[in-house]
Amino acid sequence: MFQFLARLNKWLLPSLTKKHTDISKASGFQKALLAWRYYVTTRALSEK
Repeated sequence: MFQFLARLNKWLLPSLTKKHTDISKASGFQKALLAWRYYVTTRALSEK
């Protein structure tokens, strides 16, 4: 399930690291987006 979510995140959600977003200056939404992507990625990797 998390592998599917990780692929969906990669396809749908913007990549903030490619835009060189500074985490200390990120908005609340951007921080939540980073946290969500991190959570899904770590879960997808642990499923394998």
